[in-house]
Amino acid sequence: MTDKNTALVPEEGWHCLHLFYRIEHGQWQLLSREEQNAAKTNLSSLVQEVRAMDLTQLLTLGMVTPKADIGFMLITPDLHNANRIEKRLSLSLGADVLTPVYSYLSLTEESEYITTEEEYAQILEKEQNIKLESEKFAEAMKSFRERMKHYRQERVYPTLPEWPIVCFYNMSKRRGEQRNWYALPYDERRKLMKGHANVGREFAGKVKQLITGSTGLDDAEWGVTLFARDTFQVKAIVYKMRFDPVSAEYADFGEFYIGIQLPLDELFRRQQL
Repeated sequence: MTDKNTALVPEEGWHCLHLFYRIEHGQWQLLSREEQNAAKTNLSSLVQEVRAMDLTQLLTLGMVTPKADIGFMLITPDLHNANRIEKRLSLSLGADVLTPVYSYLSLTEESEYITTEEEYAQILEKEQNIKLESEKFAEAMKSFRERMKHYRQERVYPTLPEWPIVCFYNMSKRRGEQRNWYALPYDERRKLMKGHANVGREFAGKVKQLITGSTGLDDAEWGVTLFARDTFQVKAIVYKMRFDPVSAEYADFGEFYIGIQLPLDELFRRQQL
């Protein structure tokens, strides 16, 4: 049996939890003013405690539609830690005050379709006519390695941005009789994904995307979190990507959840707690 204190850290990536709750105001009103203040202090202290944990990030979200009232996005390496935090968040305002309406577990990951060093070297040599032994080639490869290091860090070990708008949805690739993503040859899938990525790059500086893998961990295959400064850019990127073959022919989407990053005191005011 595994020691309960043994960390459950994945070989690669960090655990990512999206948690959305409805606030049961009727249950909240049964608490005395002193109990309500103690509950809000408890949640505030818990958020501060979690944010002080090593390699752990926690966002507090005011949800915009009635699908949910309050949301959390948690990233942390240890699955034990994620489990403990989720249980404490669920009970933080008192028994039966927060009702879970949606949750999603995934892992940060890098794409399997990224360009390798060997492939980039061939591009330099064959498409850009840069000789392998040249100084220009060496400089280009050095720049490529730096870009890929940054990309890997942002995808596998990200720092979540403070941009106010947060959109989350899950997605899977189709495996039907007419369209089966996994029946396509790797080279064809990779070509399609490069075109898909090009659409995303059009929104550089406007939308930050975090794609987390959930095959075997939750109901869909990926979780998609979009960060933006205004809702127009979220609408624009999702709309434009739907015309890309990867989305138009091979993608199925889950529900969309929109939240605003808020400090807890403002979140409490908006929820009239």
